Amino acid sequence: MDISQKIAALVRLGQYLDPADKAGKDELEAVKQRAFEQNGWFTPEFIDLALANISRYYLDGNALRTWLDQYPNAGSPATVKEVGIVAAGNIPLVGFHDWLCGFLSGHKVRLKLSGKDEVLMKHILAKLAEWYPETAALTSVEEMLKNCDAYIATGSNNSARYFHYYFAKYPHIIRKNRTSTAVLTGTETEEELEALAADVMVYFGLGCRNVTKVYVPENYNFEPLLQALRKYEHLIDHNKYKNNYDYNLALLLLNNNYYMSSGSLLMQENPSLFSPLSVLHYEFYTDILALHAELRANDEVQCIVGRGGVAFGAAQQPSLSDYADGVDTMAFLTGL
Repeated sequence: MDISQKIAALVRLGQYLDPADKAGKDELEAVKQRAFEQNGWFTPEFIDLALANISRYYLDGNALRTWLDQYPNAGSPATVKEVGIVAAGNIPLVGFHDWLCGFLSGHKVRLKLSGKDEVLMKHILAKLAEWYPETAALTSVEEMLKNCDAYIATGSNNSARYFHYYFAKYPHIIRKNRTSTAVLTGTETEEELEALAADVMVYFGLGCRNVTKVYVPENYNFEPLLQALRKYEHLIDHNKYKNNYDYNLALLLLNNNYYMSSGSLLMQENPSLFSPLSVLHYEFYTDILALHAELRANDEVQCIVGRGGVAFGAAQQPSLSDYADGVDTMAFLTGL
């Protein structure tokens, strides 16, 4: 397949995945249900959100062509390599962008899916092969990735150490734990705070682009933010999430720590960027310029939400050129 044929295939895939159009998609609806049954964190609400974002931001024909214009070698490498991709499984189809880059680069993709997130991606690959049989030879799903020419691996800080050990002698991109923050000024509108609530709460806060800590000025009034977060009170009805909420609430009470609650999210003053599931950390600042400089220099920060950074509500809507860890995946692949 040449690059234009691949783009046409991806545009058709985007139309198929778009949850706004459910007509004639009984098979996809059944697959989404299976994905939820396999992983209780993948609720229908959040699967649809992931599919909508992929369809809108990754699989639009014009966006794909504009993005690929930056990579003249995309689709026609001098030598076709075998690229092993180890995908994470924290949110639905979290490894889709890596696969997309591999597919469009012209290399062969060997994909190791997480057991937490394999149903949706396997269906996507099967659907492409049904429409375009030639795609079947371009991606293989494997349990072990041996003897690849290059690797892209995403995991925890602990697994990253193993990836570095095993893949050190090959060209590689290895990603570790990251999270996102928000910097507030206290002048945010009700609409901005509601958008921020989505950045915090969608996918239960499990993504690296989810905000796990907010920085606020001294004497900040938290009530409008807590009110905005109440939009997601229904998440407390999710058994897995409620177990985390109850556990963290018990810890705060036992330690006699001050906290606030929106009804489904606990807020605690804490210097750590990473917060437990169902908890949002906050910290007061005095110099916003110094804070932004510090956060931009921190390699654990995926994105900074707020005025002057990622727009409120857009943290989970990355574009094709918003690369994880800021490493240009497509440049890496086309440069092999």
